[in-house]
Amino acid sequence: MNHIQSPDNTDPAIERDILAKGLTAARVTAAALEANIASEHYFTAAQGDAQAKMDAVLSRGGIINGEGSAPPAPLDLLTICVLVLKNGFTVTGESACASPENFDAEIGRRIARTNALQKIWPLMGYELKERLHRKAQALSRGSSPLRQEEA
Repeated sequence: MNHIQSPDNTDPAIERDILAKGLTAARVTAAALEANIASEHYFTAAQGDAQAKMDAVLSRGGIINGEGSAPPAPLDLLTICVLVLKNGFTVTGESACASPENFDAEIGRRIARTNALQKIWPLMGYELKERLHRKAQALSRGSSPLRQEEA
């Protein structure tokens, strides 16, 4: 049987390919994406459920029907990553494990973070395209792009 090797589609491999081809125009890089993250937070759905129940209990002054019950076991297998970007916008990523025997908190956090990062690429791509568009418009009108962005 012929074995065809899958291409390396990791961020570092793609970056190497871009640089090797001399593609130097403005673009979003993995480094810029990482630099745009102000903080990251992880929790399981069970932890989120428990905190929500605690908040409800505290806000109502006591235990309310079923608020103290344990969360369903599958919530322990859902890891959530919240990335807070420098401008305060948040993105989330999730990782769900089908078999409790395979659950590993570290792996769940890595997968959830990767999934959250995938949501940042289009946001930063849009922002870059908008800046390039504004600059092109300013140049076509003969005004300074800097003055346009200051307005």
